[in-house]
Parts: sequence; C-alpha cells; structure tokens
Amino acid sequence: MSFEELRIHPRCLRVLKTQGIAEPTPVQAQAIPMALEGRDIVAIAQTGTGKTLAFGLPSLTRLSAANSKRTRMLVLTPTRELAQQVHSVIETLGKALGLGTVCVYGGVGFGPQTQALRRGSAVVVATPGRLLDHIGRGNARFDDLSILVLDEADRMLDMGFLPAIKRILQVLPKNRQTLMFSATFPREIERLTVDMQHNPVRVEVGPVAKPSDAVRQGVYTVSPTGKLDLLSKILREPQVRSALVFLRTKHRTDRVAKALHRAGFKAQAIHGGRSQSQRQQAIDGFRKGRYQVLVATDVAARGLDVHGITHVVNFDIPASSDDYIHRIGRTARASADGDAITFVCPDDHLALGAIENALGQNLPRKEWEGAVPVLSRFKPAGDQYPRRRQRGGYPGRRVSARR
Repeated sequence: MSFEELRIHPRCLRVLKTQGIAEPTPVQAQAIPMALEGRDIVAIAQTGTGKTLAFGLPSLTRLSAANSKRTRMLVLTPTRELAQQVHSVIETLGKALGLGTVCVYGGVGFGPQTQALRRGSAVVVATPGRLLDHIGRGNARFDDLSILVLDEADRMLDMGFLPAIKRILQVLPKNRQTLMFSATFPREIERLTVDMQHNPVRVEVGPVAKPSDAVRQGVYTVSPTGKLDLLSKILREPQVRSALVFLRTKHRTDRVAKALHRAGFKAQAIHGGRSQSQRQQAIDGFRKGRYQVLVATDVAARGLDVHGITHVVNFDIPASSDDYIHRIGRTARASADGDAITFVCPDDHLALGAIENALGQNLPRKEWEGAVPVLSRFKPAGDQYPRRRQRGGYPGRRVSARR
C-alpha cells in the first residue's frame, strides 16, 4: 500500500516525497483510513512506529477542506520535548496546506505563545499544564474545534495529567473526533475512551510492550553504593559511544551527572526542574555529539528523538515493565542494534521480577567482580514445582550473578 492509496492531500504527498518517505508504516496504514472517515480511534503502537503521521496526515487532510483561522485541531502531549517534536512534523505539513500551527509548553515566556494563540492558528500542539494557563488567561478558544488528539496517552496518565485533561475537555465541543495514541492500554485509558470517545475503533499494531530483538538486554547486580563506580566502568568501554542513563528523581539525576563530569565524562542532565533552554541545550549537545552521556528522568526523556544511542543504562530500575520498554526503546533505532543495561540491587528484586514476568524470560546476568546475590521471582511457564521459601520470606530462587 502507498500513501497515494490512502487518499491524503496531494500537497502532503509532495512533502513526504521530499522527505524520502515512500510507504506507510503498519499503524499509518490502519489508522489513516479510519481517521479520514471521521471515526474516533484508539491506536496502540510502540514508540518510533510513525504515530505522528498516523494522526497528522488524515487530520490535516480533513482540515484543508475548510478555510478558517480559528483552532480546529488540538494535540496534547505529556512533555515539552514531545510537543516540539510533534509540532515540527505538523508544522511542515500544515504550511503546505496553508494551515497555521502553534506550539504551547511551559518553561518559556507567555508572550510569543499568547500572540500566536490570539492571532489564530488551525492547529495547537500543547502540554496540558501550560494550555490550562492560557485558557485561564483567555488566550485560547476552541469553539470551532473538530479534532482532539491525545499523544502518548498512557504517559500522560502516569504523569498525573488526568485532572488537567478533564478540565481541558470541559471547554472543548462535545461534537468532535477524538484520536488516542498510546504505547500501552491500561485500564485508566479504557475508562477515558468511554468518557471521551464515541464508538472508537481500535488499531493495534505489533506486539505491545515487547522490546525490539535488536536490543541486547542485560542485568548487573550491584550494591547501592557500587552503582556509580560500575557506571563509570561501563561508560569507559570503547563500544559505548552514546549513552542515555535513566534515574528516578531530579536530585539523583543532577548528582550523577555532576559525578560523571568530575570523572572526565562529557555528561549533561535533563529533567523537569531545568529550564526549557537548558533542556534544549542538553538535547542538542547530545544529538550533535558534544555530550557522550545524557542523564535523564523518565519524564524529561519522553519525546527524545536521537538516533545513534548505543547504550541505555537503567541506573535506577524502572517502576514498571512499560517504563522498562519505553526506556530501552531509545536504543537500536533505525535498523541499528544497541545495548540496554539495568542495575539491580538486592532490594529491587520485586521490580525485577515484575519486568521479567512481563517479558516472559529472565534477563541475562552480567558477570563482574562486584556482583551481589539478587532474588529472582520469575517462574517460567510450565514450571509446576513450588519454590523453596528463601531467607527473607520471599518465594523464589536465588540467582548467582555469575552464571
């Protein structure tokens, strides 16, 4: 199937041709025809599968039929970086159709955004918090809105945006098309479809919440005090050319980035507590190779689109299997391979077990001189024999770090 067969606007086809995009991805091939019909959609597909074009192409094709400067399409994203990324795609297509776009996010001044919103723009791409600020100031009106998109809907719920989304919905027309794009489909999103959508069609592409086969996964069992030395040792290996290191909190992110800098690494931190200019400077430097290591929180890394990341390191084990999949999906992109390394301390055995159960396999343990014993609760399918209760009261088996 080609984009021509999907009946999108000819001017959009010319933009795609100049960008070297010839064939639709599976999620685009399935979602675009339904979206062109005006159907509400829940699309479930992994990061990097072309979801922005999957909702952008049909939506802009529909909007091109009417000429109005009022806002007719709203795209909500969980982070500034993802808002900018989505806006860059939509803006290029919109210009070809004579449709204006504006990107609204926090961390920068209100002035330029206020002027752009009051001038009128067909498409608004926004983070929920800053959009509510503009709505409260009377800068944004959605009387003519016909299309609402929730991009990375699962992440917005994880990050606590549900109250803000509900407040935004109160000022939107009830009669609209609502498109939800998400990597996973938790119960909270299922409940949202009842409140926000009318008879939505579900598009599900490929295995959900499964890592790419091109990612080599491994676990280093380590004591909490040994993490930083282990990280430095790994980053000094010649095959580590570009590394993304994940931590849970802003404070720990800053602390690890500073420690790496003192150790001689070109490292920079990115998290929600940094200004937009600081975050953009860090991302641009990482993308252009000025920084070898980007130390990040999950929130800040949403929408981070950098090719050539050779290693992802979970300095802090992620809280869920979904977060694990999202993190390690930042490597092995664009037909490349990559490595995903997870540090696991003895107290992390429950989180490790949850990830391994979701993946259906034990993650390979790496041999190294500082390895410590960590309990594994993963039980392979067909294993009918009860495990002997180990010291500490947890059922399972003790796995050696050297095997």
